Amino acid sequence: MFAYILRRLLMLIPVLFGISVFIFLIMKMIPGDVVSTILGTEATDEARSQLEKQFGLNLPIYQQYLQWMGGVLTGDFGVSLRTGKPILGDIISRFGLTLELTLLSAFISWIIAIPLGIVAALKRNTSTDFGVRIISLLGVSVPNFALATLLLLVLSLAFSYYPPAGYVSLFEEPMKNLQMMVLPAFVLGTAMAGAVMRMTRSSILEVLRQDFIRTIRAKGASERIVIFNHALKNAMIPILTIIGMQIGTLLGGTVIIEQIFSLPGLGQMVLTAINQRDYPVVQGAVLFIATVFVLINLFVDVLYSYLDPRITYK
Repeated sequence: MFAYILRRLLMLIPVLFGISVFIFLIMKMIPGDVVSTILGTEATDEARSQLEKQFGLNLPIYQQYLQWMGGVLTGDFGVSLRTGKPILGDIISRFGLTLELTLLSAFISWIIAIPLGIVAALKRNTSTDFGVRIISLLGVSVPNFALATLLLLVLSLAFSYYPPAGYVSLFEEPMKNLQMMVLPAFVLGTAMAGAVMRMTRSSILEVLRQDFIRTIRAKGASERIVIFNHALKNAMIPILTIIGMQIGTLLGGTVIIEQIFSLPGLGQMVLTAINQRDYPVVQGAVLFIATVFVLINLFVDVLYSYLDPRITYK
């Protein structure tokens, strides 16, 4: 197992290298630059030249990339071209909010999707099953920003409820923090639940057809033991796969929800940096998210062997 984990960690090197090159080139292809944004319409050639030299934008592209990656490898993601603050510190502080929102959304998704998926599998081709499948289809089809906007409208117009303004850390005021996070987490969790629900249903149905389930039932085991001690555990591998992908995606995909609910997370930071042409911030944040994403996938792969002892890594 240790050798497998070590090999996977070494595989991160070419993956993250490719991601870093792709991010860097994409940033250079975006029209406009931070110098034009800062100087505005009154920019002179001398002022532009001075700022470009200050930011290192006058160097060849390959030198700019090597400079950036050299800093990243030593833990220095550079400084923001707009604020002059160290990028890594801002990323870590913003990442806490995004991680909290992601985990809370995932928890809401699981408590909705897995029980309903099990019920749909046990009540296959009944009205209950069709109802669950319709709910899962809506969860997959309705965009989370549309659901968020609709939810805010209903709560404000029908119940005169407005989410608290101004973000407060979970460690400072837990209750106020949860009041702020529960609505965006519910929106994201509902969207996640649709896919997990469908996967849970199909995985449970596949496992229930297998011979070892018939053997367990023939030995007189109760239906609860059959489902929760045997069927669900064996059905968790594809469910865990889609959950891991969703968590990784949410870490970099909460930007719209953060914008709607005015949450100063990592997604909002990246969006602001894109609008301001603050390339180092975008590059550093996306590379950070990509690293976390591949580490989550590695963690999910390791969990496979725990759920199914037949899976071994050499």
